[in-house]
Amino acid sequence: MVQHPKVLLVDDDPDLLELYQEMLSRLPSQPEVRTADSGARAIAVLESDNFALLLSDLNMPMMNGLEVLSIVRRKFPQMRTAVMTSTIDSQFRTRAYAMGLDLYLEKPNTTQATQLFLDCIEALLGQESHVGFRGMQSKSLVDIVQLECLSQSSAVLRISNGFREGRIWFQNGEIIDATTEDLAGESAFRLILSWRTGNFELLPEEPNHPRAIFISYQGLLLETAQALDENLAVAGSGPSSFHAAEKESAETVPAPAPSKVEELGRHPGVEFIMALDPSGQSPQCWAAENPESLAIWTRQTLDGFARLGDEMAWGRSFELLALGIQRHVAMSGEPSARLCVGFERSMTTTQIRETMLELKTKWAS
Repeated sequence: MVQHPKVLLVDDDPDLLELYQEMLSRLPSQPEVRTADSGARAIAVLESDNFALLLSDLNMPMMNGLEVLSIVRRKFPQMRTAVMTSTIDSQFRTRAYAMGLDLYLEKPNTTQATQLFLDCIEALLGQESHVGFRGMQSKSLVDIVQLECLSQSSAVLRISNGFREGRIWFQNGEIIDATTEDLAGESAFRLILSWRTGNFELLPEEPNHPRAIFISYQGLLLETAQALDENLAVAGSGPSSFHAAEKESAETVPAPAPSKVEELGRHPGVEFIMALDPSGQSPQCWAAENPESLAIWTRQTLDGFARLGDEMAWGRSFELLALGIQRHVAMSGEPSARLCVGFERSMTTTQIRETMLELKTKWAS
């Protein structure tokens, strides 16, 4: 008989308990998900059966998630533990990891964040592996970095790989700097992401740390992945030769000349960019998560407003701006610069309009 892992889900909100129980039950490992509506009830349930994972809300009355974690660490030291919260608090994160937590998760509020959330839980339920990082044995460092960005973290990620150590600075979900060995900035980030195993630790944020990386995290991860693929092909599968090739590339080999859309994408504050030719049939995209869907949506939106402009005699040159929780999006309907651009959520409307003017001018030139 196949033994399915048992998961205990703890939250004082009954609606969330039902929602997360349903989501977790559909994981590939098909866990048996039981629930508890308080910390005290959770401890009692844990003592009645063998569980593979405890997933607890952080903010609960009477006994919060950290208090539950403290008891579980003493009574059930082999059990995997994770906490989830809707409140972003770097001090809680640091305390939780110091107590031996496997994973600290923000409650997801987007499709991408939900999928990453479920992937992380599935990784904790999987078999032990020698590839990966503490808390996510089947996850790469890219996944860990992406999780920090999606949760809009402000912290310092310290990564150790044997005798090597690196640090990545996050500010409101953006990567602002990285250092390792004698490298800094983007070159250090590329080298750190070539490490396949190790340990990580979340340290408190450093609010005054100077920014050395200005590209969006999506663009940075995209360019890093491309560079790693190229270096892996050149260096072969040996870890030492791979490390040497990546370090040499990071230090001495110039990056290939970027395309026009890639050059615009590296503008400070830009997260992604989609450019369409006047016919709208040959989109060029940089750092977008779903380029095909984005191209369809951009084309339909621009064409729809162009028709409205014709009907209202406004003309076909216009600009749209939408402000969102995760990011802001702006569109240009000018025939010579049909663009859809994603911006960091920290950008003001004035900064977005100024940047769009600069991007349209460069694209049309």
